[in-house]
Amino acid sequence: MPALGSQRRLLGSLNCTPPATLPLTLAPNWTGPQCLEVSIPNGLFLSLGLVSLVENVLVVAAIAKNRNLHSPMYYFICCLAMSDLLVSVSNVLETAVMLLLEAGVLATKAAVVQQLDNVIDVLICGSMVSSLCFLGAIAVDRYISIFYALQYHSVVTLPRAWRIIAAIWVASILTSVLFITYYNHTVVLLCLVGFFIVMLALMAVLYVHMLARACQHARGIARLQKRQRPIHQGFGLKGAATLTILLGVFFLCWGPFFLHLLLIVLCPQHPTCGCIFKNFNLFLALIICNAIVDPLIYAFRSQELRKTLQEV
Repeated sequence: MPALGSQRRLLGSLNCTPPATLPLTLAPNWTGPQCLEVSIPNGLFLSLGLVSLVENVLVVAAIAKNRNLHSPMYYFICCLAMSDLLVSVSNVLETAVMLLLEAGVLATKAAVVQQLDNVIDVLICGSMVSSLCFLGAIAVDRYISIFYALQYHSVVTLPRAWRIIAAIWVASILTSVLFITYYNHTVVLLCLVGFFIVMLALMAVLYVHMLARACQHARGIARLQKRQRPIHQGFGLKGAATLTILLGVFFLCWGPFFLHLLLIVLCPQHPTCGCIFKNFNLFLALIICNAIVDPLIYAFRSQELRKTLQEV
């Protein structure tokens, strides 16, 4: 996938170009003005990947250990942690192989590196798609639990949850294989960008509706207890802040990567778009950061899960 970021391709390690180490540099653009390029050292990729690895392993271990957490909601959270875990492992593996190739420790043929690169790319792409799908599944699960509380256990059953989980993993694998195989086709890139927009819109609509219902419920309780308006406003501000953090993290971490894909379709040769393409490593680092933040938002806020983590 050279168009998607040759800086992270394993085959690029066979060249004699030294890796960038400066945190912020101005890279010349031969077809236009100078470009601002944020260089991400390989050591930072490894550090972020390892932090995400530890966090998500703890989430999976805690949910597997505590039977009280064996419910559809926590199974979706566990699968999200596994997806983020794969994102971290695949990026750490790619970085490690690149470093070994650059140091001359790992000597292999270009064809073998190409095959390994394709496998890692499928792993990265599949884990990204599954991560987005499980974020959407968690949003739908929470929406049903709030607006259809009485029917929740009959709607979101364990067998149904397992079928949804299996369908997401199968779809993610097939999508990643198709994407790696036909990455240079415009339709494939547009489908991925459209998928991101749909997931963003789905999460925004569901969580905004949930916040509105929560504020309405809080006003009803306050009316019964004859409390003052500042308390209502405080609850609304707290809920809005939580919603802003949740959707803001999602958009900031995933948006640049899909903007990169969209610009490949819209302006592959434009100098300004070329400047954005140079920061592909930064976009990957943001996705790994999302894998670090996800457990803090969706898992570690659970008191039962935190208690299990202390035991682990």
